[in-house]
Amino acid sequence: MNVARANTLVLKKLLIFSVVMFGFGFALVPFYEKICEVAGVNNLLQADTLTEPVKVDTSRWLTVELDANTVGLPWQFKPMQSSVRIHPGELIQVMYEVRNTSDREVVGQAIPSYSPQLLARHLKKLECFCFSKQVLKPYEVRQMPVQFMIGPDIPSDVSVMTISYTFFELNNDTADTDIKAKQI
Repeated sequence: MNVARANTLVLKKLLIFSVVMFGFGFALVPFYEKICEVAGVNNLLQADTLTEPVKVDTSRWLTVELDANTVGLPWQFKPMQSSVRIHPGELIQVMYEVRNTSDREVVGQAIPSYSPQLLARHLKKLECFCFSKQVLKPYEVRQMPVQFMIGPDIPSDVSVMTISYTFFELNNDTADTDIKAKQI
């Protein structure tokens, strides 16, 4: 009888734990979205903002330096140009080149970072390879675009900024699910 009672108690505890963990999983979604919003990671242009005209500020210039890195990947990754000069509010496209230097297929995901950090609030991306995983066949070379705009509301004391992407290798378990970066 004691064993049956102990088993019932353990079963109840496991059920309660499972329900709590399931609820915790759902609670993480808005928490994660809020962290991304505060960090400036969740700033994709929405469809309704694309219809609104953005006034280009031709009275000043911004220099955007482009950077590329890899961590644990047999890839060569670089921007096709080291920097671009643009007006705030101007839509621009830059290209990056990635080369798989190995004899195996490799899956990677790019994570962006910005300097100064306030750039994240003013940078709007329309197209970016960082939005999804990238699968490169052995020795494959690919050119990938990033289309973006820096809002004209960026403070006037900011004139030079850096957009950096770092590619990380995804293992086979992670590569089976399409990871979308809601960004960057």
